[in-house]
Amino acid sequence: MAIAHGGAAAGTSKTKDRRTRKRTASAAPPAAEQMHDLELLRRMLLIRRFEERCVELYSSAVIRGFVHLYIGEEAVAVGVHQALTDGDAVVSTYREHGHALARGIPPEAVMAEMYGKTTGCSHGRGGSMHLFDAERRFYGGNAIVGGGLPLAVGLALADRMRGDPHVTCCFFGDGAFAEGEFHETANLAALWALPVLFVCENNQYAMGTALAREHAQTDLAMRAASYGMAAWAVDGMDVRAVEKAARGAVESIRAGHGPHFLEARTYRFRAHSMYDPDRYRPKAEVEEWKRRDPVAVLERALRESGTVDSASLDAMEHEVATTVDDAVRAAEQAPEEPVETLLLHVTGDREEAPS
Repeated sequence: MAIAHGGAAAGTSKTKDRRTRKRTASAAPPAAEQMHDLELLRRMLLIRRFEERCVELYSSAVIRGFVHLYIGEEAVAVGVHQALTDGDAVVSTYREHGHALARGIPPEAVMAEMYGKTTGCSHGRGGSMHLFDAERRFYGGNAIVGGGLPLAVGLALADRMRGDPHVTCCFFGDGAFAEGEFHETANLAALWALPVLFVCENNQYAMGTALAREHAQTDLAMRAASYGMAAWAVDGMDVRAVEKAARGAVESIRAGHGPHFLEARTYRFRAHSMYDPDRYRPKAEVEEWKRRDPVAVLERALRESGTVDSASLDAMEHEVATTVDDAVRAAEQAPEEPVETLLLHVTGDREEAPS
């Protein structure tokens, strides 16, 4: 009986092992999904390491001017861009390095612009706040708070008039939500059912002013919905959640359902700009948000699912580091603009009046 019991127990154990392996295998994400998640991580990591290098370069006075870092908000740019096509238009803010990289502008062109070199995406004329790439339909980079909103509606109207099936995605912050430009453009976009995706990157502070000190009603998505557009909030620290929300919004816009509004609730880990001493935020608050770091959160999830291990993550880090190093090297070697051409692209050629 003991032997028979032992044999039965062994058989039961093997059966349980097979069932466990089957459940584990079925729980693992498909290969295509794993590859996509790895790409999301790589894109966020590129933005993070690029911005960290900008901190070093700015601190050593290699790059100058105003610099607004995107560290902590990477999930928004990367997640939203998964829903966009090459034909869609993107309008950004002065905190746009992450948007530009997510759009596919080469790191070399972005870094060269930071250096003010002719190989920059704006030929060295724009700097950190005015990245631009017409070929990729990336229309700034805008130093004016809320300044990109009317441009976005104009681009969407132009696509509509040409009959082009494109979406215009406009990024802006919670500070811009308080500007008249948002309310004017939201009303017009809804009135004309324009194909616009409004993405409010609510990082809780308009420069140094906390959201609750500026807005009587802090549910920005609810307020946007009052214009008659579909609007909802999403966890801006979760790239997969942002992607899902953006895909749903863009699909609805392409189907002709008018503008949509996403409030991405996120947080910038650095100060408003490199000039900002950042004395208005409690350190405990910053640390609390850092525990939701979008890069670390996705990396942890991929480790737990068995999608990545330490070796593959090290390889990804090396690849990204090499890309950033190459961008810096290219920017350092790029030519300065000669004085003789400084007036080019400033004014148009005046035609002679007919005689």
